[in-house]
Amino acid sequence: MTATATSAAATATSATATAAEKTGARTTEAAGVITGARERIDALDDRIIGLIQERMAVSAFIQEARITSGGRRVNLSREMEVLGHYSDALGKPGTSLAMTLLELCRGRV
Repeated sequence: MTATATSAAATATSATATAAEKTGARTTEAAGVITGARERIDALDDRIIGLIQERMAVSAFIQEARITSGGRRVNLSREMEVLGHYSDALGKPGTSLAMTLLELCRGRV
């Protein structure tokens, strides 16, 4: 093997090791698939965060209108509807997710 071929093989091995370290994959092909899928997940997470921020803003608007009209800051029956909706769609973890969303959206007025 020439010095150039040895260097190229070492570089490829190093790249594979790096990809494996980052993804847990055992092949370069699998590492590429995982990397691409993770990029999609990161983009989805950015969209989800944006939607949560939008939900927080709408919730603040609703709370302000409710309080201004003499109502309470939180509408417990509505929160129960939200919890049920998430639970129906996502199971028990959906309830935890809904609780977190409700917590994020309370009291921002």
